[in-house]
Amino acid sequence: MSLNLSQIDRVETITKKDFIEKYFKPQKPVVIERFIEDWPAYKKWSLDYIKEVAGDKTVPLYDDRPVDYKDGFNEPHATMKMSEYVELLKKEPTKYRIFLWNVLKEVPMLQKDFSYPDFGLRLLKGLPMLFFGGTDSYTFMHYDIDLANIFHFHFEGKKQCILFEQDQRKYLYKIPNSLITREDIDFANPDFDKWPALKHAKGYVADLEHGNVLYMPEGYWHYMRYITPGFSMSLRAIARKPKNLSRAIYNIAIMRTYDNIMRKIKGQKWIDWKNEKAIQNTHRKLNID
Repeated sequence: MSLNLSQIDRVETITKKDFIEKYFKPQKPVVIERFIEDWPAYKKWSLDYIKEVAGDKTVPLYDDRPVDYKDGFNEPHATMKMSEYVELLKKEPTKYRIFLWNVLKEVPMLQKDFSYPDFGLRLLKGLPMLFFGGTDSYTFMHYDIDLANIFHFHFEGKKQCILFEQDQRKYLYKIPNSLITREDIDFANPDFDKWPALKHAKGYVADLEHGNVLYMPEGYWHYMRYITPGFSMSLRAIARKPKNLSRAIYNIAIMRTYDNIMRKIKGQKWIDWKNEKAIQNTHRKLNID
C-alpha cells in the first residue's frame, strides 16, 4: 500500500492569466516544464558550473538526524567548501543537503543567469534560495514558516516532490509548536501499521527534471527527495490569504520564540513530549487507539 497521491498537473508553458485563474486562485500546484529555457541558467547551471563559480565558498550542510533540543533554528550539522561538496555529491550517496542558501548574497554573478518571471504575483527579489542534495537525500515533511507561494526551479538530475494541503495536517502527525511532521516517517515508503492516519491523507506528487518549475501554493506541506544529485532554486511571494498571512506572523513572532524558550527550559524532554503529542493528537482526532 502506498500514499494516496495524485499526479500534479503538468503544462509545457503557461500565460499569467491562465496561471492566476487555474492555479493561484484555486491554490492548486502545477509543474511548468519549459518556462525557463530562455534563461542563461537553463544551459549554464549544473553542479560543475556551481563548483566553478562558488567552489571556494563555505556552505552549511544538513542531514536527516532528528531535531535535538540544543540545535538552534536552522543550525547546520556540518560545513564544507562547495567544491568538496559537489565532489561528494558526484562520488557517492550522501545525506548532506544545502538549503536556504542565498545565491544573491554569496555569489552575486549568478543573479545575471535568471530573471524574475511575471506570474502575476510580486516575487521577493532579495530571497532567491538554492537547495542541493545527493542521491536519496530528503527533507522532512514540512511547510514554510511564512506560508509563502513558492516557485521551485529544478536544475540537474531528478527530484521527487510530495505535497499536501494544510487541511491534511490532521493525518500527517504534525509536531506541536513546529512546522514539521514526525521525522521518523518515511514518506517515500510509509509504514501504515505504525502511522495508520497516513492512509487517510490525500496529496500530490511529481518528479522534477532540469528546467522544470513547481508551483507550491500557500502553506503547502512538502517533502523533497533527490532521486539523483541535483539542486533547485526557490523564489517566493508572500501569502495573500488573510488567514495564511496572520498564521505566518504568528509562526515567526510567537510560535518560534515560544519553542526556543521551552527548549532552553526543558531540553530534550520538550522534544520528546512534542513527538509523543504528535501521535496522541493525530490518533485522538481519528479515534485510533
